[in-house]
Amino acid sequence: MRAVLAAPPPTLLVIAKAPVPGRVKTRLTPPWTPEQAAALAGAALADTLHTLSAVPAGRRLVVLDGPPGDWLPPGWEVVPQCDGGLDARLADAFAHAERLAPDAPALLVGMDTPHLRAETLSAPLSAVARTGVDAWYGPATDGGFWALGLAHPTGRLARQLLLGVPMSTGGTGRALLERLTTAGLTVRHLPPMTDVDTHRDVRTAAAEAPDGRFAACLRSLAPAQEATG
Repeated sequence: MRAVLAAPPPTLLVIAKAPVPGRVKTRLTPPWTPEQAAALAGAALADTLHTLSAVPAGRRLVVLDGPPGDWLPPGWEVVPQCDGGLDARLADAFAHAERLAPDAPALLVGMDTPHLRAETLSAPLSAVARTGVDAWYGPATDGGFWALGLAHPTGRLARQLLLGVPMSTGGTGRALLERLTTAGLTVRHLPPMTDVDTHRDVRTAAAEAPDGRFAACLRSLAPAQEATG
């Protein structure tokens, strides 16, 4: 019990792009314009940060490509993404966690799950529930992954797990899970979730969180364009 009470709270990481038209959610154009796609991306990011603000944590970091905006809530720190592919940028995010909170577990999500609920992470990241867990893995319904957590995050371990994993494919999640297993880590599986990448994903996420900013943004789009695709 003493060890549980002394367990440090986790570091939460969100890897994100600033919602700039033409640089985010380009697979949503068409049916939407670059400006509308960026508005959806900004709403998704705002919802994600709002939700994670309700998850108990020691540090909260946005690992950001681009400048911060008014979507950034209080209590969040911004650190820059490194250069390189997504595998390298994800690994570097854990290096930031190691530098800022070396004794705390770290969990990373993207900006593509505006329908995420705080309780999905609060329970598995609690000090009692994480006893004996080395990693957390959240599969995405498209074959990728929406969350990765490490009980003892280091840049070296993150590079071992992530570098060379093919990103944005139907086998990305399976490849990462194989890396976690090969490393001998005890993995706790989180519920599958839909990443918002396509028009259909947008509708799914909005339906699962109808009261969020993302759903409100979707409702604000021109009906003819929203119905296309």
